[in-house]
Amino acid sequence: MNNKEKMKGLATTYKNELLERVMPFWTENSPDHEYGGFFTCLDRKGKVYDTDKFVWLQGRQVWMYATLYDKVDKNPVWLELASKGADFLQKFGHDSEGNFYFSLDRMGRPLVQPYNIFSDCFAAMAFGALYKVDARGEYAELAKNTFQRILKRKSNPKGKYAKAYPGTRPLRDFALPMILSNLTLELEHLLGPEMVKELVPGVIHEVMEVFLQQDTGIILENVYPDGSFCDSFEGRLTSPGHALEAMWFMLDLSHRFGDESLVQKAVETGLKTLEYGWDNTYEGIYYFLDYKGLPPEKLEWNQKLWWVHLETLVFLAKAYQFTGDERCARWFEKVHQYTWTHFRDEDYPEWYGYLDRYGKVLLPIKGGKWKGCFHVPRGLYQVWKTLESIE
Repeated sequence: MNNKEKMKGLATTYKNELLERVMPFWTENSPDHEYGGFFTCLDRKGKVYDTDKFVWLQGRQVWMYATLYDKVDKNPVWLELASKGADFLQKFGHDSEGNFYFSLDRMGRPLVQPYNIFSDCFAAMAFGALYKVDARGEYAELAKNTFQRILKRKSNPKGKYAKAYPGTRPLRDFALPMILSNLTLELEHLLGPEMVKELVPGVIHEVMEVFLQQDTGIILENVYPDGSFCDSFEGRLTSPGHALEAMWFMLDLSHRFGDESLVQKAVETGLKTLEYGWDNTYEGIYYFLDYKGLPPEKLEWNQKLWWVHLETLVFLAKAYQFTGDERCARWFEKVHQYTWTHFRDEDYPEWYGYLDRYGKVLLPIKGGKWKGCFHVPRGLYQVWKTLESIE
């Protein structure tokens, strides 16, 4: 069996995991039927261990249900849960100016101020996806207005909540242009093709010219405003998972706009990142690394995280689909093997999120403050559909 046949043969594996194990886990355990919204702090078996609600995870879960309803199956339960989650976000998720809080208590009272622009990003994604399946004007307006506020905050995302002292070491963060490269396409049906065409070149430039170091092929997490290198903990920080996720966003943009040169550059950058971030001793992909190989600032630098590996699988599947490059197929097999044998829980549904360097489970939880109904199901869905469509 050649690589193409092997990869196509795995499509059903990803589909079944998504529909038979992962989504039922969230549907059965996550909804708060009393106060609305979703619990994300779930233990190994799905029991709630903390009732705080994190706004970006609420948005992600609404997006997930709406997207699966739109693209996979008109399951009325999915639509109902997406709608109820959106109602909770509309009522409690944002302040009077429309900025989305970071976290709420179970009843929806704000706990943490709207310092984190990613709450806004995933709220916009959520309402945009829900509008596709329930064309209420309020959903469209919320998505568009939130997106416009994100653009206005782009140069200073945290605003008055920023911790850095102004002026001494001003740095730009890779995470926002990375998210915008996906969010812009997600909202194209509301923004219109002209606005997308206007925004996309700048986003691609940020990712592929500013943060990507042309001499090494490695993406930095932070650079000076002019794009130059900052020799500090923050400036040397790299996140292989972020870079690989960004490369499948770049592949989606290249497909949307027919940019063959972007395909090749994204594939080469992703493969370079994977070689750089792979742990050759114990396997798996490092969470953070120092660009110069110095001691990393992040104490969790050598942990192996669920989302890093799932986003890598999405990148490799798309890269192989677009190019047929056998290097992508070989890497896919390697990352697939590691991911499915280490993160998947054989005894209970959903996947572990946090492993130590040696592949041992650090926390047996299935969700928390940072892990919700998103990276596992989105990754399974993306890989399933991509492998299925390989010619």
